[in-house]
Amino acid sequence: MTTTTLAGAVNAGLRRALEDDPKVVLLGEDIGALGGVFRVTDTLQKDFGANRVIDTPLAESGIVGTAFGLALRGYRPVCEIQFDGFVYPAFDQIVSQVAKIHYRTDGHVRAPLTIRIPFGGGIGAVEHHSESPEALFAHTAGLRVVTPSTPADAYTMIRQAVADDDPVVFLEPKRRYWDRGEFDPDAPPDLDLHRARVARPGADATVVAYGPTVATALAAADIAASEGHSLEVVDLRSLSPIDFDTVEASVRRTGRLVVVHEAPVFAGLGAEIAARIGERCFYQLEAPVLRVGGFATPYPPSKLERHYLPDPDRILDAVDRTLPRVAS
Repeated sequence: MTTTTLAGAVNAGLRRALEDDPKVVLLGEDIGALGGVFRVTDTLQKDFGANRVIDTPLAESGIVGTAFGLALRGYRPVCEIQFDGFVYPAFDQIVSQVAKIHYRTDGHVRAPLTIRIPFGGGIGAVEHHSESPEALFAHTAGLRVVTPSTPADAYTMIRQAVADDDPVVFLEPKRRYWDRGEFDPDAPPDLDLHRARVARPGADATVVAYGPTVATALAAADIAASEGHSLEVVDLRSLSPIDFDTVEASVRRTGRLVVVHEAPVFAGLGAEIAARIGERCFYQLEAPVLRVGGFATPYPPSKLERHYLPDPDRILDAVDRTLPRVAS
């Protein structure tokens, strides 16, 4: 077993992918000599050379466009977008070209391209450095969208993403980069890339989270347990496609559902999950599906982000509103 941070696990997964396949190349701003702003690619250029770990100009559309061209020529490029809010100059490349090529060519051309994006808040940064654009990509047919919440998943999921023949948007929860955990680098993946995981079994209500909010949901479950309530926490892991079967099975057991994400609640992934579970579990639900997330504002200054981001108190408030009330 190896103990490392989530950032270190992504590094280890990329290293393994580079070792296993000479067609894997990395490219992005400052990922080579510097090792990336979060040091996720630290030492990889030193060990694999500047032809496989490529420092690019500051041009996101050029980074994704170049990676797309490499993918069409048989490579498996992994490009890094330095911060979530910097992805928009490449948005046209991703949704108009990368996502469409398989469909446009009737399956004759594939794009085995992985786009790494550190996302979410909690690091004391401002807008363009703390955003959660996952719904934009999940809404785009032709893209796979995934996000790990633990070092073990970060290691296996980045390798699965690189090996996938379809384009994968790989969202890395930047405020969890320094969370530590164990993983076995030689063990086979215990789940497919698009399967959800029950991170904590429970009986009274289901809390669905992904990426940075999984740890928040688990903290809320700890508090709830001290108050006599048992919360089941489901880590989605995959945002497109979503493993609704696992979520549905959990809700059928608990009868209640709270969905948590950092992105604004309006038109977020929580809305899609609430609608699907409302359709599939209508007669098992004991209360409306509730959502906890960001507000319909641009990301706030760092001194205010603790009021913007979901915390255990906001999750438990939603859980309390789903539980049966005891007459006084």
